[in-house]
Amino acid sequence: MSMDFAPPKYAQVMRAIQERIESGEYAPGDMLPSETQLVRELGVGRTTVVRALQTLAMQGWIEREHGRGSFVKGRPESAADRVRPSQATTEQGERPDAVVEAGRVPAPRHVARLLGVAERTPVIMRKRVARQADVVSAVETVWVPLEYALGTDLDKSEPLRRGIRQHLQAVKHLRFDHITERVSARKPTKEEAELLGSSNPVLGVLATVHDPAGAVLMVVSVALPGGLHELEDVFKVS
Repeated sequence: MSMDFAPPKYAQVMRAIQERIESGEYAPGDMLPSETQLVRELGVGRTTVVRALQTLAMQGWIEREHGRGSFVKGRPESAADRVRPSQATTEQGERPDAVVEAGRVPAPRHVARLLGVAERTPVIMRKRVARQADVVSAVETVWVPLEYALGTDLDKSEPLRRGIRQHLQAVKHLRFDHITERVSARKPTKEEAELLGSSNPVLGVLATVHDPAGAVLMVVSVALPGGLHELEDVFKVS
């Protein structure tokens, strides 16, 4: 292959590690060589290795533990079975340092439109960050109508031990049926850029979460740094 069309160096490092995991050279539970060892072995810079490891961790190939190193998890499940970003946002519990802001706010125009209410109608907003090692890997914002959020802990800054979906099911007895998700490349908002530490483009996920009758229970927005995430799908050719 002509080097004019070669993938970026961090992607080449990723592929080299993926091949070793798939071949069994790096088995699940094994500690990967240190960043310094990978730099020497693969002949690339430390920044390239760090980016490759961060991306592998985001994709589920490895797990990085601060102060210990990177450990093999194995080949991730197929893209068809992978949890979507908005689904993960509603189902994951929160780390102690996750919640950035929580409380009652007027619904922004695009959120009000998706919820089917007037602009600036009061809603409960919950904003948090997801981290991979010490890197902010996503900014997640959830808006919930007052009728579904009042009486819950969604407006509190304390982290939820269970996911938002499980919390709403337990407290409000809501039933979740399906999610409509749209993904686009966009610039981060000013607040997202501050939380991410970068104004580089992001993959923006905007989703509506519905009950069996089709009513919108919440709106979810996720900003994913373009350098840490990529889109992949698996589908049959008919």
